[in-house]
Amino acid sequence: MSKNVKISKGVDIKLVGIAQQKLGIIKSATVALKPTDFHGVIPKLEVKEGDEVKAGTPLFHDKANNNIKFVSPVSGEVAEVVRGAKRRILEVRVLADNETKFEEFNVSNVKAADKAGMIDILQKAGQWPLIKKRPFDVMADASEDAKTIFISAFDSSPLAPDYNFILKDRLLDLQAGIDALAKMTTGAVNVVTRSDKGVFAGLNNCTMHSINGPHPAGNVGVQIHHIEPINKGEVVWTVNPQDLAAIGAFLNTGKVQNTRVVAVTGAEVKSPSYYTMILGSSVVSISKGNINAGARFISGNVLTGDKVEAVGYLGYYHHQVTAIREDHESEFFGWVAPGLDKFSLSNTFFSWAMPNKKYNLGTGVHGEERAFVMTGQYEKVFPFNIYPVQLLKSIIINDIEQMENLGIYEVVPEDFALCEFGCTSKINSQEIVRNGLDLIKKELS
Repeated sequence: MSKNVKISKGVDIKLVGIAQQKLGIIKSATVALKPTDFHGVIPKLEVKEGDEVKAGTPLFHDKANNNIKFVSPVSGEVAEVVRGAKRRILEVRVLADNETKFEEFNVSNVKAADKAGMIDILQKAGQWPLIKKRPFDVMADASEDAKTIFISAFDSSPLAPDYNFILKDRLLDLQAGIDALAKMTTGAVNVVTRSDKGVFAGLNNCTMHSINGPHPAGNVGVQIHHIEPINKGEVVWTVNPQDLAAIGAFLNTGKVQNTRVVAVTGAEVKSPSYYTMILGSSVVSISKGNINAGARFISGNVLTGDKVEAVGYLGYYHHQVTAIREDHESEFFGWVAPGLDKFSLSNTFFSWAMPNKKYNLGTGVHGEERAFVMTGQYEKVFPFNIYPVQLLKSIIINDIEQMENLGIYEVVPEDFALCEFGCTSKINSQEIVRNGLDLIKKELS
């Protein structure tokens, strides 16, 4: 049954540099697939340097399950396998051809396929990693039964991309993706929008819900919590709407669709806009001539994204890049100044009187980690019926029973991003939550 939800806890952080609804194209000479983007996966290489590959050729598979393939986004030559400590594989870089050649997959019988058949074709074509699961926020396990599937059709994070703009001409692909997912769950495929459903209003074979309120309303974890909460032992799968369209396009054509429309945002971007690019495109190709020198480049949004170096590559699950200024120097007078250009969750600065003001925030944390005390700050921006500080403390002391009682199965690191942003104790809440989830997962395996 469709639900309409309104949340009041949270906050919208308005930043300078939102992407204008113009679409350009970025071509990257090299692309990279990073095993580190797939939490918990131990990669086993299927190629070596110098091999020729097509878009859709497996580069590596999961050592724990060789049916799950991670495929090349482009055709070309395997240029380099980048390794870290203990020869851990960090990146597989491919030098892209000028014209992409595709592996061909037989999708003629997908409409008649059952759950097992659908899983098989998605795994062979490297589309399975696009489906993630709760709890744990890791790649879905095909051997588990998902009680339901959730798709958050909007993003409420700072400078977030507008999926109604990105997917305005992709209804057929979205519908094909919905139909495929519907075969893989005994429950409903839930699509959650704002009140204005936009392009998603035309979808069938799914249950539509709406949720309104400040960020993190767009977090799929918040939506699951308020619409169909997860209990211990239950599994819910999630898919990003643009990845849903990619799955649908693959099933419609038999060719792996690795292009994405990415929002290039932030105050350090000269012309914030949308660009069509390949998964794993290089920072050099994205930043050339459009991002100020010395800026912090983030794959994702400012709350949950990953810092990427100038020679780095875009993350597999990211549909936004953000460039903000680097802050290293301490401020003269600090919090004593009026702070008209500073954002505060606690109305410390006079900027609270300008609710529509957009801010040019940098990377400075304005302090260092200190005693973790009860302030009530977390509860103001945490729209779960969960005690966030108590949960974090139970994780810190590795009390598994207490973690379970306090609701760890319902949260993932991104749900604590606002808590971390507003924390006066400067606690790395997202890292703590990830460590807790990893501990629980290890205990259950």
